[in-house]
Amino acid sequence: MHELENVDSPQVVSEILIKTKEVGFQMVSEPLVGSLLRTLALSKPSGRFLELGTGTGVSTAWILNGMDSQSALLTVENDPALLAIAQDHLGQDSRVTFHQEDGGTFMERLSQTPEQFDLIFADTWAGKYTHFEEAIQALKPGGFYIIDDMLPQPTWPEGHEVKVKTLITALENRRELMVTKISWASGVILAVKR
Repeated sequence: MHELENVDSPQVVSEILIKTKEVGFQMVSEPLVGSLLRTLALSKPSGRFLELGTGTGVSTAWILNGMDSQSALLTVENDPALLAIAQDHLGQDSRVTFHQEDGGTFMERLSQTPEQFDLIFADTWAGKYTHFEEAIQALKPGGFYIIDDMLPQPTWPEGHEVKVKTLITALENRRELMVTKISWASGVILAVKR
């Protein structure tokens, strides 16, 4: 078995990656992560999904590819140039709503509402290293909480490995979460809320 064989990437991903390279953005989720997100989205018919850190929309495209017509995705990005690429390629899809906003500010506002999600992909600091409690509060029972970049990355700032270890320990100690650590791609943690 070869994990990347016949992954069947959404066609729009290659178009987004061309623009991503042009702007020099390097924090793009890998195809294995995208494939996992698509599979998990497919398991939640009529689901509500949240992506923190749209970037240029690569992961967004994978999530949309797994969603049914009754599902909805909210995706948040603070960089308008990156968000514009995602909107140019995915904005015609009525199932997705784009928010140009700091992820932390978004999570603080979200915590004041009863809104909950079937899947949260925290691909930025907010919802992962900050505003973690708000993210878990916004996760439905049975919902998926996914983070990547848990294995050492060349883009990590100095001392970041301490933050990663602290986060992993915090996840493992949460009684309401069942956690699985996956040591492929950039390193993925998949948690489900009990």
